[in-house]
Amino acid sequence: MTIYHIMKKTAIALLWTVTSYAAFAQDEAKTLTLDEALTVSQMANKSIQMAELDRSKSQADYRQTNAMFLPQVGISYTAMATNNPLNAFGFKLQQQSITQNDFNPDLLNKPYSTGNFYTKASIQQPLVNVDAYYMRKSAGIQTKVYDQMAVRTRQHVTFEVTKAYLQLQLAYRLVSVQEKALATANALLRFTSHRFTQGLVQKSDVLNMQVYVNTMESQLADAKSNIQNASDFLSLLMNKPTGTIYQVPEAANSVTATEFTGTISPNRADFKALATSIEAAETKTLAGKYSRLPRLNAVGDVYLNDKRVAGFGSGSYLLGLQLSWDVFNGNKTKFALKSQAFANSKMKVQLDDIMAQNQLAYTKAMRDLENTKFKRHQQESAISQAEEVLRLTENRYRQGLETTTQLLTAQTQLAQQKLVYEQVTYDQNNLLAYLQFLTAPSN
Repeated sequence: MTIYHIMKKTAIALLWTVTSYAAFAQDEAKTLTLDEALTVSQMANKSIQMAELDRSKSQADYRQTNAMFLPQVGISYTAMATNNPLNAFGFKLQQQSITQNDFNPDLLNKPYSTGNFYTKASIQQPLVNVDAYYMRKSAGIQTKVYDQMAVRTRQHVTFEVTKAYLQLQLAYRLVSVQEKALATANALLRFTSHRFTQGLVQKSDVLNMQVYVNTMESQLADAKSNIQNASDFLSLLMNKPTGTIYQVPEAANSVTATEFTGTISPNRADFKALATSIEAAETKTLAGKYSRLPRLNAVGDVYLNDKRVAGFGSGSYLLGLQLSWDVFNGNKTKFALKSQAFANSKMKVQLDDIMAQNQLAYTKAMRDLENTKFKRHQQESAISQAEEVLRLTENRYRQGLETTTQLLTAQTQLAQQKLVYEQVTYDQNNLLAYLQFLTAPSN
């Protein structure tokens, strides 16, 4: 491979890099801040919408229990015809149309076909149903569970959007690091190629430099692809079509905070939701106990009978009180109550376990936050040292005192240290967001 071909490949690579970057920049649709992403996601996120639907459903379920106060009314209309002696005579009695002739033995024994059009309106008014009262109370408590679950869902979406936005920031920072490293590598490639034409370096030095440039171009392409991936995930969280590339303001790349003082509260929304579920379950258990008591209901029926299709000529009513009592149902209630008691105990253990796990996660996150602050400080020093090493190595390389391998090693070290620094910065911001999620209030 001649130096002409090497220079030609270098020019093509540079043209491809510039072209791809221009196309990438052209695809950038809009600048997106974290506050904008959070606002849109709180209004449009699918998980939040489903949580709100669950809350509305629980409120509708609670309103169903209004039946324990309100009457139940039903109306039916029935058309019948018979030549059965008993029923035929009964139809006429209900129609209040009995005459002396209807007592003729021949008609009583062999009546003609007799029709009856029968309208019935029935009403039942609950009076005393203790178990229904506690079932209603349990349903009312359950609505509070879904209220808290909706709050926690919003908090979780806030955390997910923040984490996705931090990943987008990281992707842009990695692209910036790769672009600077590629620009330096291309400059060194041009210098090495020039020295090759002067016979000062070997062909292998140019090829090694070209391989390094190609590697940096591949890494840059991957970094740009990560920007699209992070943008698509943000679009999903905001319930927007994918394909848009979001631009992050440069000022958003700094660490949001260096200290965190929040603590996990037992009144956190998900803890309160589980605690309220236990309260609702215990109230439901009371309803099961009180189901053994008698129920008192008022009942009433209104009857209209006529031999005509649209007739409502004969009216009568039936009113009364109904006292019902399930004396024995095969111990079904007894063992159902035991089962519910075990389920309640399990939920209490589950609540304690979840709180302990979250406290453990909080403690670990606080330690990790301290570690990332230390690592970030260390990386700042490492970058300064790597920059100095590269500067000295490059100066010696230009004087012919260092090999290409030594130069590439110094440049690779600097690029790696910068990448680690950006990753540590992301980790620190991500831990802060996670700690805010762990300690979020219930409102």
